[in-house]
Amino acid sequence: MRQIAGLAAALTLSTVAVGAAVLGPAVASAEPAQVSDGHAVAGAQNATLAQLKKALRPFQDSPAAAEAAGYEPSTTCVAAPMGGMGYHYVNLSLAMQPADPMHPAVLVYVPGDDGRLALGAAEWFKVDEDQDLSTDGDRPALFGRDFDGPMLGHEPGMPTHYDLHAWLFQPNPKGVFQPWNPTVSC
Repeated sequence: MRQIAGLAAALTLSTVAVGAAVLGPAVASAEPAQVSDGHAVAGAQNATLAQLKKALRPFQDSPAAAEAAGYEPSTTCVAAPMGGMGYHYVNLSLAMQPADPMHPAVLVYVPGDDGRLALGAAEWFKVDEDQDLSTDGDRPALFGRDFDGPMLGHEPGMPTHYDLHAWLFQPNPKGVFQPWNPTVSC
């Protein structure tokens, strides 16, 4: 995949260590949208997720808008027996910076019954500093949640990394922050 190869190359050339990100103060909205799908998401975290969902609405039905904003599309729809994810659109410049709750490095598009792609989830990504699966001293957290990982790369050339999904547009019966969504198939 083009963005995975680009990410691997960019990360190989980079000597900048990406630090762990923490959730800053949430900006309260007049009416925070419920995005928790029945799974516990604390008030300030829910407000931040609602704010993020609102900020991502221009990308909801437009992968082209994501591309125009610097997200490079994958050509592979990711699925496994436990569920699917969909197509990952990666913004390399965001993937190389500390995780920011309002600027996810990855947008995950899910295929609809009509074949069109719709935004399903936001994803944050951080390269594991020591590339050692047995250590996790650099595990980041957002929204009061630790990132998943460290895990091997999913494609050739992709580094060992951490990631965190937030299913804001496609309900996930397993929970907002679960990586695999059983309602998504390729």
